[in-house]
Amino acid sequence: MTLTNFIGEVWSAQILQNLQKSLVYGQAGVINRDYEGDIKGKGDTVRITAHGPITIDNYNKVTGIGDPEDLDDASTVLEIDQAKYFNFRIDDIDAAQTNVPLMESATRDAAYRLADAADQYVASVMVAQAGNAIGADGSDKIFDGSTDLVTEELLEIKQKLDEANVPFAGRFVIVPPWLTKMLLQEDSVINPIWSGVEGAMLNGEIAKLFGFSILQSNNVPNSSGDHYKVIAGTSRACTFADSVNDTEAYRPEKFFADALRGLHCYGAKVIDPSCLCVLTCAPS
Repeated sequence: MTLTNFIGEVWSAQILQNLQKSLVYGQAGVINRDYEGDIKGKGDTVRITAHGPITIDNYNKVTGIGDPEDLDDASTVLEIDQAKYFNFRIDDIDAAQTNVPLMESATRDAAYRLADAADQYVASVMVAQAGNAIGADGSDKIFDGSTDLVTEELLEIKQKLDEANVPFAGRFVIVPPWLTKMLLQEDSVINPIWSGVEGAMLNGEIAKLFGFSILQSNNVPNSSGDHYKVIAGTSRACTFADSVNDTEAYRPEKFFADALRGLHCYGAKVIDPSCLCVLTCAPS
């Protein structure tokens, strides 16, 4: 990269694109981006567009149907309360002595690490605001390696969501690696006829079972060391808004180097808690 050819908007878009490829909790299919407004920095707000429930009535072929109802405005405000930055430099000598495009590589790494921080934040918001729970700290569901127990708990999550009238389409569950190992030992997951993993997959997706896309993440919230919070639900539950702002290339005053810095601003809000279920569990 040369500073004379640098276009901030292009690099911001590239960083955001690479970032979104690394998100698990913050990706489309787990969250939604149904908001209006621009994000310029921390403290901004965007408007989450929503409406109240639609009335279903009986049709009468004599009297016909009534006048169209006015939809209630159920919109709410989402605050952009998170701001994370990167700021790195590449020495001119280092850049000259390698054929590797260091700036591009470093930028991809910055995007990955921004995504990692954003995922941790979104997961914490989901846990704090979920409307359904199975187990709790101190009364965890203990997994002793039995695949029957794993599928039993997944079915219990399914029941919780079913009873809350959560749509079947687009359901997900996000598990830590140790639980992935147990799940993949289950015949119904391994068997492609049952697992149904084909076509486009979400970031981190490892299988499908009981109508869930099963995703793996190292960012599954874990309180007090062993209380893992497995989150399941649909994307209608949580809205996530983010933007990479103020990406700048510059020459540091004290170094012969190119430097790049940028700011990732974001916020998340659970707008339908009934569409999330949290299972508190621990390995034996």
